[in-house]
Amino acid sequence: MTTQHGSQAQPGKQSRQFVRYVCYKVQPEWRRLPKAQRDSSRAEFAAVVDEMSDGMMVRSYSLAGTRGDADLMLWEVSPRLDDIQNLAVRLSSTALGRYMDTPHSYLAMTRRSIYVEKHEHAGQEGARLKVRPAGAKYLFVYPFVKTREWYLLPKEERQQIMDVHIGVGHKYPGVRINTSYSFGLDDQDFVVAFEGDDPGEFLDLVMDLRETQSSKYTVRDTPIFTGVSMTIQEALATLGD
Repeated sequence: MTTQHGSQAQPGKQSRQFVRYVCYKVQPEWRRLPKAQRDSSRAEFAAVVDEMSDGMMVRSYSLAGTRGDADLMLWEVSPRLDDIQNLAVRLSSTALGRYMDTPHSYLAMTRRSIYVEKHEHAGQEGARLKVRPAGAKYLFVYPFVKTREWYLLPKEERQQIMDVHIGVGHKYPGVRINTSYSFGLDDQDFVVAFEGDDPGEFLDLVMDLRETQSSKYTVRDTPIFTGVSMTIQEALATLGD
């Protein structure tokens, strides 16, 4: 199959998805507007999110009380990059969007992991081409960069290291991982998002992973965002009344 730009589409690529995590920070000037103006701007912003959610996945999370540099996070998924770009443009054109900065934005795609074939089980395989959210209360997101030395290791050695890494994850069945890949698309190698209902369980998982061999090949795994799942109307309400 030939695309409109003349390139050949590769088999199996059609089912992959674009993934974006974007954080918004409301400027102080917005909070000084009359309440009626703030309420109408929230309603307009939410209406755009709800409308776009008919053709793509858009999930909203409040960062109030968990980050000082961002108030709201959106998890966006679509097989079309145009959808993600269109949503960004439309939101920035709203009355509320004009008072919002985007201090963090991470773009990635889904693909099958080369490490988890024998480890597949519900919610932990990290190998899906389709994002299937668990609907948990919390979402923990961070960009992830590995050392170049990691990619030069023999595949068999990397697999052994990852077997231990994945085994640690299996000890925490209440935490579900969503791995997406950013190579060539954004500044990080991966964007990793964990869903769960217990922040303490996620904390314990991360502490255990620090003691695995794989951790020494990490260049960067910050900033980390702890988002609380809410409807877009609820999340916008946390911006202040």
